[in-house]
Amino acid sequence: MTMQDENPQAVQYQKRGRVAYITLNRPDVLNAMNLEMHRQLLAVWETVNQDADVWVVVLAGEGGRAFSVGQDLKELKLRYEAGEPPSSLGSGGRAGWPRFTERFDIHKPVIAKVDGYAFGGGFELALACDLIVATEESVFALPEAKLGLIQGAGGIFRLTRQMPLKQAMEMLLTGKRITAREALEFGLVNQVTTKENLDEAVDKLTQDILRCSPMAIQAIKNIAYESADKSLEQAFAAEYYAEQQRLQSLDLVEGVDAFLEKRDPVWCGR
Repeated sequence: MTMQDENPQAVQYQKRGRVAYITLNRPDVLNAMNLEMHRQLLAVWETVNQDADVWVVVLAGEGGRAFSVGQDLKELKLRYEAGEPPSSLGSGGRAGWPRFTERFDIHKPVIAKVDGYAFGGGFELALACDLIVATEESVFALPEAKLGLIQGAGGIFRLTRQMPLKQAMEMLLTGKRITAREALEFGLVNQVTTKENLDEAVDKLTQDILRCSPMAIQAIKNIAYESADKSLEQAFAAEYYAEQQRLQSLDLVEGVDAFLEKRDPVWCGR
């Protein structure tokens, strides 16, 4: 299905089996994100979140040249000229709010499928995903400081948590670009592959996740992120929404039963 709106091509959404595929589809501008794209993305994420039959999400950019180069600067200039106040951290109630980079209620695993440039908000979008598979040609950067901007979609927060601090600060303060191989060395991406093998690599990772209990996967994601800033004592004592859902699910004993009965588990995701 394709989201129908003022610009029906800005975001494409398809569901195949248990996997949702979200594609940023403005390849003529390297998938730069305008307000209309953000509006459509909000509707897509709501669909994903509410659909119990979606167990894994793959987020990609159309065209083979860019995942996304971030904010549509031409549109931003027009918005400023029209009197819109400048934004800071977060989307602050603007179109598409709360955007994916500001949401913490999506417990389903999200894989970023990066082929080409992931700059600015595009890189921030990828950093907000749980896993990243990138082609060898992919390049990552947060160049906002060169434009008098800041990395307001979470790049400051996530990059300094996901790679060594000094290297993260160099990227943030200079707009330095890094290759996919460098991103792999820093632990920012999970896999680097060729363009020809990108689909296969993402499909394999997706299938590996689908073999696991969807309720367990969602609980693990929820616990991992919610406990990140807690002490071990606090982490054990805290309650986690997705774990409470797992404990009440039909899938709770299916994995153990299947193992003892020497068969493949049949998950229902509820």
